[in-house]
Amino acid sequence: MSFIRLIRRFASPYKWLVVLNLLFNLLSTILSLFSFAAIIPVLRILFGISRVDTTYVDLGSTVGVEQWLVAAKGNLYYLLGEMIAEHGGGTMLAWLGLFLGVMTGLKCLTAWLANYYMVPIRTGVLRDLRRQLYDKIVSLPLGYFTQERKGDILSRMTNDVNEVEASIMSSLDILFKDPIMITVYLLTLFVISWQLTLFVLILLPVAGLLIGRIGRNLKRASKHGQEQNADILSQIEETLSGLRVVKAFNAEDKLRYRFNQLIDATRQTFNRINRRYYLAHPMSEFLGTVLIAVILWFGGILILSNRSAIDAATFIYYLVIFYSIINPAKDLSKAAYSVRKGRASLERIDKVLDTRSNIIEAADAQSVSGFDSDICYEHVTFAYDAERPVLQEINLTIRKGQVVALVGQSGSGKTTMADLLPRFYDVQQGAIRIDGQDVRRLKLHDLRELMGYVNQDAILFNDTIYNNITFGVDTTQPAPDGMSWQQAVERAAKIANAHEFITATPEGYRTCIGDRGSRLSGGQRQRISIARAILKNPPILLLDEATSALDTESEKLVQEALEQLMQDRTTLVIAHRLSTIRNADLICVLHEGRIVEQGNHEQLLALNGYYKRLIEMQEDNKSGN
Repeated sequence: MSFIRLIRRFASPYKWLVVLNLLFNLLSTILSLFSFAAIIPVLRILFGISRVDTTYVDLGSTVGVEQWLVAAKGNLYYLLGEMIAEHGGGTMLAWLGLFLGVMTGLKCLTAWLANYYMVPIRTGVLRDLRRQLYDKIVSLPLGYFTQERKGDILSRMTNDVNEVEASIMSSLDILFKDPIMITVYLLTLFVISWQLTLFVLILLPVAGLLIGRIGRNLKRASKHGQEQNADILSQIEETLSGLRVVKAFNAEDKLRYRFNQLIDATRQTFNRINRRYYLAHPMSEFLGTVLIAVILWFGGILILSNRSAIDAATFIYYLVIFYSIINPAKDLSKAAYSVRKGRASLERIDKVLDTRSNIIEAADAQSVSGFDSDICYEHVTFAYDAERPVLQEINLTIRKGQVVALVGQSGSGKTTMADLLPRFYDVQQGAIRIDGQDVRRLKLHDLRELMGYVNQDAILFNDTIYNNITFGVDTTQPAPDGMSWQQAVERAAKIANAHEFITATPEGYRTCIGDRGSRLSGGQRQRISIARAILKNPPILLLDEATSALDTESEKLVQEALEQLMQDRTTLVIAHRLSTIRNADLICVLHEGRIVEQGNHEQLLALNGYYKRLIEMQEDNKSGN
């Protein structure tokens, strides 16, 4: 990605700020030239040249740009000579010093204004990048996250974004400012002496090639370094998540060894990157000094041999301008290195941003606001990637108001079957219909608005109890039944058997529950999750047995809350404890991705098949315990 494309991508939403930045950078550069121009008359006074052998010329009588410039320069020297003759050299030096101070002050003011308008560009670009990345992450389907490591995704959202900020964003002002300065200064050098400047331009590509060789592999090495950072973040995340198992198996030393290997390799990679990066500045400074020395030699020969159109004072002015090019040139070369480093991280970010979701809403998708009759699975077959099908030829009709339970051994396809209904994944063959409409033809937001979800591992957020319960509703709209949202939340919590323990917390509904609800017990987390579903009041409910990991007392409270939640709703239950679904209207037994039996509890027992064997195995486990 070239600098121009990079700037166009990042700065195009801020084009007016860019225009103002470029304008003030241009003014700052021009004013700096005027400041430097005061050197010539100062040197003439110090060299004892009080008069200049020129006559005043009417600029209106000149023909062509070149003659006008020559006449204007002669008039300036004539006026300076007259003023020196009339007021003396000391007075002129004072006036020139005042001129230099004023021009420098204006230059500093315009330089500050240029940076003033650069700040919102930098912060805005960084905000936009973070927003795009986060928006993309939350919009990607669940299937994407089963293929990617969580640590790698976190690394792209943190380390890579920070690297882009530290390298590309910090270089934007240089990329905007320094090319203007270099261009204006070079044009001025051409005006002063095109022969000398042409000689300089022959030398510059040589310096550019030497600097370019240093940074050639910087991008590839930086990308490798960011991948290693992602590995580190992945291991930290896995360690924190599995710390109980690590300690139970005395695996601390094994993880320490693996982690030390990672950080040592990462250190070596970034040693190479940073050493090469820090070589850019001294290399450009050395080459700049060499160029100055060569110019001094070549220009001195021209002046001493009387083959140059410029005198000694103008030559010194030439050197001052050329030396002023060195700093922006050094900064520009350093910015080029920074951009190479940042582009490696930007490519990793773009890999996420360019990922296309396979859950696509149809262009003519239909709106849906309610559920009237039934849900139908018609010849549904589904597989993750190219694996063996997880579901095969599933046919099932769920009537409105029914409680349908899915049972079977682990890996039989129960959770997958429930995940297909809200389009967490899309079927490969067959169709799922709600009231006769294929779910793939419905608006995704409307489809999921019909459903409430309570799973085995209650997903809560590091926020207040109130905000966790209202997570699935729009609190900017009026609350139901003419209540306030606080009243609606309390009613939902009472139905979920959660109000009592909530009011016992230090700040009631405004109590923050910590990361993933860590300040609450398992039963309390589940009841908050159920209250959230109750407040949403969906017509269709998906339950991944929410009581399987609870103690007896908590299980009783949660089961009572679930029964309240299931009233007058169509419910699809993924059952782990078969005792909890004995009263279901329909029980479907899955085995190796197929529905092998279905009916109510008594009918399935009478079949003396898979269901009865599952019941017997659970009873044997209970008696064994």
